[in-house]
Amino acid sequence: MTKWDKSKLPSRHTTMGPERAPHRSYYYAMELTAEEIAQPLVGVASCWNEAAPCNIALSRQAQAAKKGVKAAGATPREFTTITVTDGIAMGHQSMKSSLASRDTIADSIELTMRGHCYDALVGIAGCDKSLPGVMMSMIRLNVPSVFMYGGSIMPGQHHGRDVTVLDVFEAVGKHAAGGMSDEELDELERHACPGAGACGGQFTANTMACVSEMIGLALPFSAGAPAPDEDRDRWAVESGRAVVELIRRNIRPRDIVTLDSLHNAAAIVGATGGSTNAALHLPAMAHEAGIRFTLQDVAEIMRKTPHIADLKPGGRYVAADVHRIGGVPIIIKALIDGGYVKGHCMTVTGKTIGENHREVIVPKDQDVVRLCSDPISPIGGVVALKGNLAPEGAIVKIAGMEKLRFEGTALCFDCEEDAFKAVEMRAYKPGDVIIVRYEGPKGGPGMREMLSTTSAIYGQGMGDKVALITDGRFSGATRGFCIGHVGPEAAVGGPIALLRDGDKIIIDADKGTIDVALSDDELAKRRAEWKPRKTDYNSGVLWKYAQLVGPAFLGAVTHPGGGAETHCYADQ
Repeated sequence: MTKWDKSKLPSRHTTMGPERAPHRSYYYAMELTAEEIAQPLVGVASCWNEAAPCNIALSRQAQAAKKGVKAAGATPREFTTITVTDGIAMGHQSMKSSLASRDTIADSIELTMRGHCYDALVGIAGCDKSLPGVMMSMIRLNVPSVFMYGGSIMPGQHHGRDVTVLDVFEAVGKHAAGGMSDEELDELERHACPGAGACGGQFTANTMACVSEMIGLALPFSAGAPAPDEDRDRWAVESGRAVVELIRRNIRPRDIVTLDSLHNAAAIVGATGGSTNAALHLPAMAHEAGIRFTLQDVAEIMRKTPHIADLKPGGRYVAADVHRIGGVPIIIKALIDGGYVKGHCMTVTGKTIGENHREVIVPKDQDVVRLCSDPISPIGGVVALKGNLAPEGAIVKIAGMEKLRFEGTALCFDCEEDAFKAVEMRAYKPGDVIIVRYEGPKGGPGMREMLSTTSAIYGQGMGDKVALITDGRFSGATRGFCIGHVGPEAAVGGPIALLRDGDKIIIDADKGTIDVALSDDELAKRRAEWKPRKTDYNSGVLWKYAQLVGPAFLGAVTHPGGGAETHCYADQ
C-alpha cells in the first residue's frame, strides 16, 4: 500500500502533527485506524434522498464508491447534500426552488469539503440540477474528482408501448380537453415510472450525464446503466478507485474542464437533441473554472453539430436504449469519427477523450445513434435566438420540429399559474404566442420550468399551432415551439416586460432571430412607463438568490467564479 506524503494535501491541516491530536481524536471516535487517518481523505458525496426515484438508489452506489476508495488505498468520508426534484416541484411555486438548488448543492459540497479538509471528491447525482451542481463543486474546489451519474429509470409500459413521465404530463392536457378518462389517467400514472432512476428521455438529467462523460469528469461507460442495474455498483467502485489514482497523479478538474472540453460537451448536447438547460449549466460550470462560455457559445457549437441520436422527447428512444447499444461512448465515438470532438482533452482516466474511445465501434445493427454522415438533421437539436425581443439571447429546442418559423400575436401573462389556467380553460387560439414573464432568475425568483403548461398545450393537440416565450426555462422534456431564457428578463425591464396583448412576434429558428414588430421609439416609450414588479419573496433563501443571481446567458451564477480567485482550495 502507498505511503502517502500529505504535506501538500488539504487533510494535513486536520491529521498531521502533534497539534492535530484533538482533530485525530474525532477520527478515532469513528473507529478509523492510524493508517486510515494517515491516508488521503476522500469525500464521497451523494444526493440521496426519498424525494423521488431519481435519488433513491444513490445511497447504495455511494457505499460501492467507498469500497473502491478503500481498495485503492485512501479513506472515504461519506456525506450527502440536497436535491429538489423537478418532476415533483413542477407546475407550482415549489419550482422556484429548483435552479437555486443547483447552487446550494455546489455551495454545500464546497463547505463540507473545506470544513473538513478533504483531499478529493467522488460525487454521485441523479436529478436534473444535482448533476451540474456536483460538477460545479468539483471544478470550484479543484481537488481530484470523479463524477458518477446515478442512472436513468427504465421506461414504463402502458398499452404495449414505452412511456415516460412526459406522457403523464401531456396526459393532463389531454384529460382536461376531454380526450382521456379519469380511469385511463390513473392507469398511466401508475405505470409510467416503474422504479428507481432519473427520467428516461434525453431530458436534463440524461443530457448532463452525457456531458459528464464527454467533458471528462466521469469514467467512460459509467453513465449508461439504468439505476436498478447492478452494473451501477461496479462503476461506483471503479469511480472510487479512479479518484485515488488522480490524487497520485495530481490530475484536477481544471486540467479537464477547458474551453475545448466545454466545446465537446456542447457538441454532445446538440447531437442528442438534449435539454435547453445545458445552456445554463455549461456556462455555470465554465464560470467555476474562470472561463467565459455563454449561451451563445453553447448554441453556436450545438448548431454546427449534426443531430444523430434519436431520443425522446423529439425522437423515439430513451437512455436505456443507448445503454443497450453500448452507452454514451457510442455517441462520443460517432462524433469523433465525424470530426466534431477535440480529441486531445484530458479525462479522469488520465488519458485523453480520443484515447479513451479509440477502440469503440459504432454498431451497424441499430438506429438509436446514427453516423454524422447520415444524421437526423445536419444541425443540432438546440439553437439560440437573438433580436429586439431578446438582446441577450434566448434558446429553443428544435429536435423533432418540422416548422422552424412562427409568426403570431402576443398573449401576455405575468406568471406561470395564470398561463396554465388560460391553457386549461382553452382561453387561447391558434396563432397566439403565449408570453410567460417575471419568471427569470431574479424575477421568479428561481427561473421556473414550464413543463406543466407546455405539456398541457401539447396534450390538447395545439403544440404546433401556438408558440410560448418565457424568461423562465423549460424542462428537457418540453417539445414544441417553446423559447426560454429570454434576456434581459422582465424583472430588470427587458423587452419581454414591455409586450402587450396583440403585439406581433416573429420567431425564426432557422435564421436564429426573435423579434417584436415595434419600433425602437415605441419600445423606449414603453420602457419609460414600465415599473418594477413586486415579489412575495422578501426573506429566506429565494430572496438571497434573487440578490445574487446573474443573467441566464452567463449561466445564472451566484458568485464571481474562478476568474476572481486569489487562492484555490486545493492548494491551501
